[in-house]
Amino acid sequence: MGTFFGQPRVLGNLFGVELWERFSFYGMQGILLIYLYYEAARGGLGIDRGVATSIVGAYGGAVYLSTILGAWIADRLFGPERVLFGSAVVVMAGHVALAVLQGLAGVAAGLVLVAVGSGGVKANATSLVGTLYAPDDPRRDAGFSLFYLGVNLGALAGPLLTGLAQQRLGFHYGFALAAAGMAVGLTQYAFGRRRLGGAARAVPNPLPRKAWPLAAGIAVAAALLLAVGAVVVPAGRLATAVVVLSAAAAVGYFTLLLVSGRVTAEERRRVAGFVPLFLASAVFWSLYQQQFTVVTIYSDQRLDRHVLGWEIPVSWVQAINPVFVIILSGVFAALWTRLGDRQPSTPVKFAAGTATMGVAFLLFLPLAGGGPNSAPLLALAGILLVFTVAELLLSPVGLSLATKVAPAAFRTQTVALFFLSVALGTAMAGVLAGFYDPSRERPYFGALGLVAILFAAVLALLTPPIRRLLGTVR
Repeated sequence: MGTFFGQPRVLGNLFGVELWERFSFYGMQGILLIYLYYEAARGGLGIDRGVATSIVGAYGGAVYLSTILGAWIADRLFGPERVLFGSAVVVMAGHVALAVLQGLAGVAAGLVLVAVGSGGVKANATSLVGTLYAPDDPRRDAGFSLFYLGVNLGALAGPLLTGLAQQRLGFHYGFALAAAGMAVGLTQYAFGRRRLGGAARAVPNPLPRKAWPLAAGIAVAAALLLAVGAVVVPAGRLATAVVVLSAAAAVGYFTLLLVSGRVTAEERRRVAGFVPLFLASAVFWSLYQQQFTVVTIYSDQRLDRHVLGWEIPVSWVQAINPVFVIILSGVFAALWTRLGDRQPSTPVKFAAGTATMGVAFLLFLPLAGGGPNSAPLLALAGILLVFTVAELLLSPVGLSLATKVAPAAFRTQTVALFFLSVALGTAMAGVLAGFYDPSRERPYFGALGLVAILFAAVLALLTPPIRRLLGTVR
């Protein structure tokens, strides 16, 4: 049987569905913030900019927070493959809602559906990739890097095409293009899903039938509580609410994994070693995800976007990072494969990624204090290159780590636990963006950059005990 660039052939099918899901996700997100705060004359909703960044941060955090739901349903009820397919359908419905429904009704319905569906896709696609490799397979990190390439091909094409549609035709045409991309991804996956073996449909920890009514009752109660919370919590505080929910969910999940009788002593030690890396990931994402809040505002108000006499759409700036990922992901995959057992340990990679992210924020300082069109596009591209290096040191490695430390009974849910760190960081990015003021950039970028570097230094010092807890997991 053939391979997919030296990896298991079935990786290609998962690569495809993730590519198109990310096309729709990043394509929509590329124009979402400006849709919220642009005035009606420019096709937007005219929402206060601080409130708009909170909504975007809350939505982004909710995407990763909902991975817990998708993972639990996969581990306890239907198995990861079936949940992946159903979640993709929900994502497409959300993009259709954004494209068809006008005003805040379309935003509310669309973002809720996309958040819930995307969480199910992300947790289960990643978990299924993990099942393709033995824990000690040296191709594992390289395979995740290749999978990450699919993510970024979609992330590159999405903002370019939806941004162009938004600029030429209007916001709702951009949202419709995102819906069409998800439809393509869903179709190709539907035809190829049978290639995944029976293990993809297995339920690792089945919920007893007698417990189904209780689970359904809890689900209904949680849905009602969230609906009431969405009405009661002011829009400007939504990101803060998601931070609290994400932190509480993370504490609950770590507690469950550390005390469950279905987790062996060795698995419990590995979960304990995962805790500081979870925190490092949250710090990293709280800076990195500001691409969709602070960097978007920066690109709209400060960046000189003129290229050959034409002003490129704001969303195109978000395509710079995926270009670098596409170029460098193969380099990193080849590097880890070539180094084999000599490559840096996971804690070292996490510390390096977090520190590099801090450096990226410090690189904004020489550009601070200017007016409109004062920041060169090439300078921002250089900063986003540093973003990319930091991302490749941490993100695919973190996904791989989650599958390696996962207890057998909580395989998909442990992957979702890694995404909880992304949820926490993404929502925090929305909270932090509320403090961004173009007239006072130096304190903002300087403080966040230094905090990230300090955290990375502490993590580096803790590497020996973390490695002892992780045991044979590097």
